[in-house]
Amino acid sequence: MRIIRIIAILLMLSAVILPQTALASETVNTDTNIKTVFSKITGFFFPAPALADVAPVITENVAAEPAVKEKTQEEIKNEAILANWKGKQTQKWANLPKDQFVINASAYTAAADECDNNKGITSSGIIVKENRTLACPPEFPFGAKIRIEGMGTYTCEDRGGAIKGNHFDIYMETKGEAFHFGRRNLMAQVVE
Repeated sequence: MRIIRIIAILLMLSAVILPQTALASETVNTDTNIKTVFSKITGFFFPAPALADVAPVITENVAAEPAVKEKTQEEIKNEAILANWKGKQTQKWANLPKDQFVINASAYTAAADECDNNKGITSSGIIVKENRTLACPPEFPFGAKIRIEGMGTYTCEDRGGAIKGNHFDIYMETKGEAFHFGRRNLMAQVVE
């Protein structure tokens, strides 16, 4: 009779403790949750002096590792195009500035009146994309990543007849954005 009571008490405790433990945990870590429940149950039935020689179980929430973002077909294609250019422009990579430098930045769009077509294909062969595409002077190799003050990091993917010296063109989706941006002197640095 005593054994049946103990089993009934164990079942009731597990029915109360397990759901609370599962709800309290934000991350899924079943190994830690099982150890926690087991230590609570054993602590209830076997007081601490009986388990004094057992090391305490430390429970902590382990943040889930961020999922690795898979590359799209477009990203894979762009990387292949830039890798091809990298092999052709080794001297330009060696001559990139190491320190910060001032650029005279303006903006452009892929409108037909600016690019002779509206397909958005850059000089490197990559299709333009906002917050990524940068038209650089010929001294900068395709694929070079440049962090521009207040704007973010852009990739040299395009050229232009007026893009010389310290003049860089940042691709923007609309003419309104490009006109609003105007022309600015900004600090920049090559990051790759």
